[in-house]
Amino acid sequence: MNRLFTLIAILTLSVPAVVAQEAESESPLEKQKNNPGQVQTLFDPHAGNGGYGAFSIGYTKIDNRDALLMGGRGAWVIGHGFGLGMGGYGFVSDPVYNPVDELNYSLAGGYGGLIMEPILFGWFPVHLSFPILVGAGGVANTSYSANWNDPYEYYDGYVEDASAFFVAEAGVELEFNLVRFFRLALFGSYRYTSDIIMDNTPADALQGWSAGMTFKFGSF
Repeated sequence: MNRLFTLIAILTLSVPAVVAQEAESESPLEKQKNNPGQVQTLFDPHAGNGGYGAFSIGYTKIDNRDALLMGGRGAWVIGHGFGLGMGGYGFVSDPVYNPVDELNYSLAGGYGGLIMEPILFGWFPVHLSFPILVGAGGVANTSYSANWNDPYEYYDGYVEDASAFFVAEAGVELEFNLVRFFRLALFGSYRYTSDIIMDNTPADALQGWSAGMTFKFGSF
């Protein structure tokens, strides 16, 4: 009888150890299959879903000039696999000096609209997303003084010409799930616009590639 009790006790104590060993030996795919609502991260195994807010900073070309690109977006994440929201971006190009009037000229503006974002294997620590923006924007050719060293001479910025445009931008983001509420993404995108109608500015001045980083905060 004592041997029977001893055997039962050994089996009782060994079952949790076996279950734990099996759980630890599960691959990421098996864990995701057994826990379909769980998002894996690099530093935090917990996850959620819902939505996020993000801001981006990047580099682009405007009329073949180097330009700074900054913006933000917010999206509702559906089933860890699709984001739907709104976003907008602003840009400003490097100035070009005109020696005739001693002014700098720069192209500046912004655009925004609806964002649709398929997310591929979003529960993995490193994965891809494909944001697509469709909307509209505006651009202006602005002038300002090039003689900043003269304390007696000052010119306010002045809008020389402006134009509205429609825009469609498709991109790809390499995302890193750093912690449960924060993702870092490296992005590349191509921006297509309708013709820009401004003097001394090419119609396709805004079309081109962009690259940069996006910081996402929320519940994914």
